Amino acid sequence: MTAFKWNWQQQDWPNFRYDEAALEDLEYQFVQTSGVALGSIKHIDEEDKNELLIEVLSDEALTTSAIEGEYLDRGSIQESIKKNLGLETERKKLPQAEYGISEMMVNLYRTYAVPLTHEQLFEWHQMLANGRRDLVDIGRYRTHEDPMQVVSGRLDKPTVHYEAPPSSKMTNEMEAYVRWFNETHTTNKSKMLPLAKSGLAHYYFLAIHPFEDGNGRIARGISEKSISMDLGRPALISLSQTIESNKKEYYSSIEAHNFKLDLTEFLLYFGETILAAQQHTIKTIDFLIQKARFFDQYSRLMNERQLKVVQRMFKAGYSGFKGGLSADNYIRIARTSASTATRDLKDLVNKSILVKSGELKSTRYSLNLKFKNEV
Repeated sequence: MTAFKWNWQQQDWPNFRYDEAALEDLEYQFVQTSGVALGSIKHIDEEDKNELLIEVLSDEALTTSAIEGEYLDRGSIQESIKKNLGLETERKKLPQAEYGISEMMVNLYRTYAVPLTHEQLFEWHQMLANGRRDLVDIGRYRTHEDPMQVVSGRLDKPTVHYEAPPSSKMTNEMEAYVRWFNETHTTNKSKMLPLAKSGLAHYYFLAIHPFEDGNGRIARGISEKSISMDLGRPALISLSQTIESNKKEYYSSIEAHNFKLDLTEFLLYFGETILAAQQHTIKTIDFLIQKARFFDQYSRLMNERQLKVVQRMFKAGYSGFKGGLSADNYIRIARTSASTATRDLKDLVNKSILVKSGELKSTRYSLNLKFKNEV
């Protein structure tokens, strides 16, 4: 009996296959949702567009790192993104890890239309490895002789989930990959639909695993670059946030294809992930529109303390202030006394700015985004 071979050891590598008909519905939804997102963006002003950009890039930077087990500080990431965008920042000194991933996100956003090159990949890797001392190959493809393996379990008896092509093949493999990516994203050379392109670009890169570390983060960046090139504008989606919500499914979907070149099932999973990321962006845009209307209606009715707390609540995004706003939260954010907090909160509820729920210690407050002129 012939032993199973990794996908890259098979005769047809890297000629991946998929059932185009199986993806038709997802591709149609993608086109429809892209139009909705573009239409929504047109309804927000320049300041809110910057806020959207910072929000999406921050989400992506934070969660693409979390997928790899690296948990970074959101505030530092947002300040790093502002700095890389040339916007005003509050902090001068920023942590290296947060700054590095933020630098990559902004570079990805700004260069989405540029053909993929080895130099760009090396630059991204250098950004991700900012401050690292444990890597031999930074800003270049891996050169170590040991097999590049994805493993789990005990150190003395690991389970090998995947073994990538050896380092000696990296130059040839990546020459083929970059050529394939650029040809596939040239309109006169490929009729492949957007979700298939993005998913294939993601999986193909991961299968090669060209860097000593950071392959997952770069692969997700390439996927977003692919979508943006097809849209003709930055996609502004946080793909990683959707993936991170169910990492087990992500890794299982990848692992299920390590021995085959038919990627239909993976592309179905990945296509649904992109659509979910699009929906998240649309909800964020709608929330920014609601925010503008909210402050138009209520800002003059709030004192300085109340305004500070409400602004902090909006920073939590459309998903809401985690656990709801409590009186203790109000005291801490506004830096005020318990009696003042009680008066302020009662006033905000009376003015229909906040909605109260629960009783006693379980009392929580949420933003009221139903406006007076709405039926």
